[in-house]
Amino acid sequence: QVQLVESGGGLAQPGGSLRLSCAASGFTFGIYRMTWARQAPGKGLEWVSAIHPDGSNTAYADSVKGRFTISRDNAKNTVYLQMNSLKPEDTALYYCARGWPYSGNVNGLLRGQGTQVTVSS
Repeated sequence: QVQLVESGGGLAQPGGSLRLSCAASGFTFGIYRMTWARQAPGKGLEWVSAIHPDGSNTAYADSVKGRFTISRDNAKNTVYLQMNSLKPEDTALYYCARGWPYSGNVNGLLRGQGTQVTVSS
């Protein structure tokens, strides 16, 4: 069956870095756009970044632009999110999702269980 398994979350200090990974299985990964989304405590689900199947086009939410980088390795069925210059407001449960966040909407996308990122000193 279709599976998305996120990893790489943890505790980071403000200004620090983390790299999230999402391993996909059960579908033809290389033909799908992929998205990273997050949900902070008490807030709704928001999209963070997205990437086209061949990695040629990427998109970022304004809140992470210039700090986060999305990439993918289709040979490994994996999408990544490199997060630099982390801020406390980046604290959230991060999800990998299959598809594109049209109009910023990620609620209808299939996603994994998430990986927790906490940014605190």
